[in-house]
Amino acid sequence: MKVRKAVVLAAGFGTRFLPATKAQPKEMLPIIDKPIIQYVVEEVLEAGIRDIIIVTGRGKHNIENHFDRSPDLELHLLKKDDKEKLAQVEKISKMADVFYVRQKEQKGLPDAIYCARDHINGEPFAVLYGDDFFTGKNPLKELLDVFNKYQSSVVGVTEVPRKEVHRYGVIKGREIEPSVYEMDDVVEKPRVEDAPSNLVNNGRLVLTPEYFEAIEQTPLVKGEKWWPDAARILMKKQKFYAKRMDAKWHAVGDKTNYVKTTIEFALKRDDMKNEIKAYLQELEKKNFVLD
Repeated sequence: MKVRKAVVLAAGFGTRFLPATKAQPKEMLPIIDKPIIQYVVEEVLEAGIRDIIIVTGRGKHNIENHFDRSPDLELHLLKKDDKEKLAQVEKISKMADVFYVRQKEQKGLPDAIYCARDHINGEPFAVLYGDDFFTGKNPLKELLDVFNKYQSSVVGVTEVPRKEVHRYGVIKGREIEPSVYEMDDVVEKPRVEDAPSNLVNNGRLVLTPEYFEAIEQTPLVKGEKWWPDAARILMKKQKFYAKRMDAKWHAVGDKTNYVKTTIEFALKRDDMKNEIKAYLQELEKKNFVLD
């Protein structure tokens, strides 16, 4: 079975970024001048998938607008003869075949994935969190390679410092080939002393359609379904794998990582790096004490 469809999850409230996300989706927050979700969509396209379903929620129309045409803006740029910006804007609207479904209530990630079930139509599919992205080797391609070999569900994982495992879903499993694990269990936000490893879910999965049946059997816990619970149900029916990623994970759903990533990207840009570097050096001279 070939993976031809990808589900991008973008239905959350983004409460960690309030008040900025009161009227703007967190997935649309920019890293300099490109919204986070565009990096995610570009990852999908680079992996060879063009059929993309974005799961949104109320107040997320800005995402749809971003990937749609903007005739007024295009005309404005055309009149200004700003060919570079016009090309950027037109490219976004032509990137992919994007479809939208809405999660009507916040009932957890499995429920958000379930919203795309009719569009998936019994095929294997990729899942990407809309507020995380990667640089370096394409992580979705890595997962697809594992899926194509084993024809079973696979989750992307990243090694984190042991002290940070309480923030993530942590896998338990055995390494069956370099960087590939056969999973026995997954634990959501365990205590550091109880964590089975320091390999955590990094927001990239490839799933078989049987995952939808597992979601149906997953109970609500405090009004939500949890992806580890659905994964455990699926593990009873088929093997579930994990792939340790080589790519650099930018978990920009966290404010500190968002700022770090923004600075890192600014220092890589020819039009910004000199000024930003000089500014940071000046702050260092002041021992980072702001006026």
